[in-house]
Amino acid sequence: MPLALLALAIGAFGIGTTEFVIMGLLPQVAGDFGVSIPTAGLLVTGYALGVVIGAPLMTVLGTKVPRKRMLMLLMGLFIVGNLLSAVAPSFSVMLIGRVVASLAHGAFFGIGSVVAAGLVAPDKKAGAIAMMFTGLTVANVVGVPLGTLIGQSVGWRVTFAVVAGLGVIGLAGIAKLVPDLPKPEGVRLRHEVAAFKNTQVLLAMAMTVLGFGGVFAAITYIAPMMTHVAGFADGSVTWLLVLFGLGMVGGNLVGGKFADRALMPMLYVSLGSLAVVLALFTVTAHNKIAAAVTIALIGALGFATVPPLQKRVLDQAHGAPTLASAVNIGAFNLGNALSAWLGGIVIAAGFGYTAPNWVGAVLAAAALVLAILSAALERRTSAHGAVVAAGTTSGQRTAVHH
Repeated sequence: MPLALLALAIGAFGIGTTEFVIMGLLPQVAGDFGVSIPTAGLLVTGYALGVVIGAPLMTVLGTKVPRKRMLMLLMGLFIVGNLLSAVAPSFSVMLIGRVVASLAHGAFFGIGSVVAAGLVAPDKKAGAIAMMFTGLTVANVVGVPLGTLIGQSVGWRVTFAVVAGLGVIGLAGIAKLVPDLPKPEGVRLRHEVAAFKNTQVLLAMAMTVLGFGGVFAAITYIAPMMTHVAGFADGSVTWLLVLFGLGMVGGNLVGGKFADRALMPMLYVSLGSLAVVLALFTVTAHNKIAAAVTIALIGALGFATVPPLQKRVLDQAHGAPTLASAVNIGAFNLGNALSAWLGGIVIAAGFGYTAPNWVGAVLAAAALVLAILSAALERRTSAHGAVVAAGTTSGQRTAVHH
């Protein structure tokens, strides 16, 4: 794997850390600014919505810019956003800082996926994408717990300053290691937008929203579920999230490896297994050991879907993949926001802290149905194309004969 992928992974590590570390620092931030926890929660919601909006917006703005330079500009935006959060004199300024940082997120992973896939041989594309996403998954194992510890020990502002420093390292790595890739000739914005007329691209994005949404339905409410249902102490939630992160790292690498060999079967297995494990979590959540194992499995199966889904979008939007790739990153965050909201509804309705697991299981099962439908449509299109091609060849032979 080329060294340029390491630079992309470092950038991904910084982005992953800033996205998730805020969850562990909400009480400190809320206390410092004198706002309630639900109000401080807007720092999470604002970031997710910034990713959804920023992914297509920044990618469209970047269509005239070479990909390497665009990646560097996005890292610069990420650094500015985190520095703004670190020095914010008020809650509203911190919220602006979070949104500024989030604008870089979707386009960085979207353009980064295209660049990563372009650095390697065709049969190694999903593995290269997985390599970049390893930065995001390792952030959950190392960056988030470490960032939370720093924030609780010496103040949350230091955490965001450190994350900005990670952005500087990522920017330097991209400048030094990523080659100057020529802009693809003849690709215009209308070509990028035209990819969304492709049913297969839309189906892959819907799978992303539902499949990854299934993971976040459960994980968003992991703290109350583990403390109230499984009986863990409050301090145990950190290492349970590390287990989830370790699962993500393993699942991402396995998903990348097998997606290059058999993409759709990989999706069937990971989405089907995810639906089953999420349904079982309603039972295993009552036992400490079983709950811990299940959390690691949810991380592994959830992230095993990421490289194949991202590669599926790149494959189906061939010729103009950048915008579709970035919007698919927004789809992951849309899934996170949607499932967290649905999980909150079932808890508020009085179904208990394990109810979001059922929501997750239904979402993952729906993603599996879409995967089967997508493959069936593809087979039918291929068969129809083969019949048309055979008919054309036969017609040409007849004409030559006459």
